[in-house]
Amino acid sequence: MRGSPTPALIAGALLLPLLGAAPSAAGTPDAPAAADRLQQAFAEASREYKVPQSVLLGVSYLQSRWDGHGGAPSVTGGYGPMHLTDARTALAGASHHGEGAEDPRGDDARAALHPTATAAAPTTLPARLTTLPRAAELTGLSPEALRTDQAANVAGGAALLAAAQRAAGEPLSADPADWYAAVARFSGADDSGTAAAYANDVYDVIRTGEARTTDAGQRVALAARPGTAPDTAQLPRTGLRAGSAAGTECPKSVSCEWIPAPYEEFGDGDYGNHDLGNRPASQRIRYIVVHDTEGAWDGVLNLVQDPTYVSWNYTLRSTDGHIAQHVKAKDVAWHAGNWYVNANSIGLEHEGFLAEPDAWYTEAMYRSSARLVRYLSAKYRIPLDRQHILGHDNVPGPTSSTVPGMHTDPGPYWDWRHYFRLLGAPVAQTGGKHSGVVTIRPDYDTNQPVYTGCETAGTPCAAHGSSEVRLYTDHDVNAPLVKDIGLGTTPTTGVNDLSSRVSTGQQYAVADRWGDWTAVWYLGQKAWFQDPERHPASVPARGKTITPREGLESVPVYGRAYPEAGAYPADVPVQAVSPLKYTLPKGQKYVVGDKVPGEYYYAVTFDESSHRVVRGSDLYYEIQYGHRVAYVRAADVSVATAK
Repeated sequence: MRGSPTPALIAGALLLPLLGAAPSAAGTPDAPAAADRLQQAFAEASREYKVPQSVLLGVSYLQSRWDGHGGAPSVTGGYGPMHLTDARTALAGASHHGEGAEDPRGDDARAALHPTATAAAPTTLPARLTTLPRAAELTGLSPEALRTDQAANVAGGAALLAAAQRAAGEPLSADPADWYAAVARFSGADDSGTAAAYANDVYDVIRTGEARTTDAGQRVALAARPGTAPDTAQLPRTGLRAGSAAGTECPKSVSCEWIPAPYEEFGDGDYGNHDLGNRPASQRIRYIVVHDTEGAWDGVLNLVQDPTYVSWNYTLRSTDGHIAQHVKAKDVAWHAGNWYVNANSIGLEHEGFLAEPDAWYTEAMYRSSARLVRYLSAKYRIPLDRQHILGHDNVPGPTSSTVPGMHTDPGPYWDWRHYFRLLGAPVAQTGGKHSGVVTIRPDYDTNQPVYTGCETAGTPCAAHGSSEVRLYTDHDVNAPLVKDIGLGTTPTTGVNDLSSRVSTGQQYAVADRWGDWTAVWYLGQKAWFQDPERHPASVPARGKTITPREGLESVPVYGRAYPEAGAYPADVPVQAVSPLKYTLPKGQKYVVGDKVPGEYYYAVTFDESSHRVVRGSDLYYEIQYGHRVAYVRAADVSVATAK
């Protein structure tokens, strides 16, 4: 093919100089320094395949941020800096909604819901999940080399881009603006809307530029080209179908399709798989809950279309950031395991797996998710902080008996610091050096606490960057881990054990300091974490805190903010305001996220005429109590501001 070098040329010109023996004169043109070899690989692949280097770098950044992940596949079986996909063995798994003891609806007024369906892998794989075999055909390189050798992987991506450019009838131009159609096709999207959103992101990266050191210590830079204006008129030449955006609630900068979750009646008065509502007119949308699917795209979409299953509002695809909406924002999806949170939230499922640290998410999905969250935040006035943008693992059990069964996704490997930077609300220092509040903020890449149980109970997981910091009962790594009395078990380093972990962006009141250690109030006790000045795990913050009001030795802690009994009309059963096993003792402080009304959405029948919102006079503070948020009565506490 025109522009395609022979396999021997690639093997000789690319692999040996870049990844072979150490250069005799580091820094010379023929022997790049070890940390610059990936940059040189992009330059070589650009020359060999006649793909502008800025296009190759921009596409790779959106795929992987230039990381190689040690040859481990992404959540959709993608390998290397170019995210070349070979997903034959990457798609098995059951959805987490069907696992464990959590009732996703979390409403005491109805029988617990425990669906058992699984997200089966598809029998045939779409083209977007098989780009690595195609790259092997184009380059003559082995699949193994494309998976494990970063230079070969870059060459494979360049070959795919060049092939896409020719398929669009475009020349192998040196001008990056001429490659819009090829970039759109490289996304693997099967509709023009998703492909365009992906390509627009790539060209945003090209215009603004990027530079970073990768997970393998490689220095890679893309110089900004602010004047680059791609030829978007090429898009129809991709032959992709039009996107299905009708009825969706999404920003124009992402691609959405409407795949509705069914609101249907079945069986003996049962119905599913969500409740109709009238938000935000009837009650405010306060939270966005981030989940991971524990299953692949096609299987998970089949589940949400099952009326006997559960529901969430949106699903996001890892390969290209494509979004499907299932439940309107006005309605209440069954996703968080806590009815109070469900009734006040929107749930986002991200294609991925909690307990597979190397099953990484693409930059395309992070960016698409961030754009969706920014849109929802602006529309419903949801603050962009960690007490309103929750992980499923931050949602409290509504009652004491439910606490041990609550889900733990998206887990320690979701990059909250990067995510909030994309949200335009970076996790930053907001308080003075001696503030009484800290925001957790470790360096994701170098923060690698040991977790166990990803594959086998007790066995260490692969070393990997993490958003979370471990907590001890004293300023000593040999001290016992902090215990969560609500779980009733001895704390462990298990990947799903939240007993003794804080996460990036979460805020806590300072309880003590000792050398390189900081203690915070956590689950009713003092909890220590390593926080050295040279490599801090936290930054000072400004914020409001609560403590028991004068004269009280402790106050109860709740998993939901329900109204007092007198607020319920005669035809709505009173819901118990039952405290959890935890308390907030005198002298301890916890950071306030919001002040909320006692509220309960009564919706237990298919006929929505009986649905109503019960709102009481009791007010609550949402607080960062442990790894999960919790609620305390406003009348029980005093509020102060830490600066």
